Amino acid sequence: MTGDDADSGVEGETEGEDPRYDLVIPDDAGDDEAAAIAAAVGAHLRDREAAAAAAAADTEETWDGKRWAFSGRIRAQQRRHARVPREAPTDPWAAAGRTDRF
Repeated sequence: MTGDDADSGVEGETEGEDPRYDLVIPDDAGDDEAAAIAAAVGAHLRDREAAAAAAAADTEETWDGKRWAFSGRIRAQQRRHARVPREAPTDPWAAAGRTDRF
C-alpha cells in the first residue's frame, strides 16, 4: 500500500465495520494479487452468509406443541373431537378452514 492509502484510513477500522472481517493485504502484493485475495475472501464470506440463510430457512414451522391446543379449540368451538394431522397447514387461518377434514 502507498503512504496515501495509510493516511486515508483504508487499513484501519472504520465506523460500522465488523472487526472480525478486517482484511490486511501484504505490502508486497501486486494489484492483481490484492484483487485475487479480496475476491477469494469476498466469495468465502458470501458463501458463509448463504449457508447461514439456508440453515435458517430450513427451520420451518411445525405443529409440534400446538396440535393439541388447536384440537382443544376445535372441541370447544365445534363440540367435536378432531385429531390435527402433522401435515395440516401451520397457518391458523388456513388450518381453521380445513377443520372439517380433520
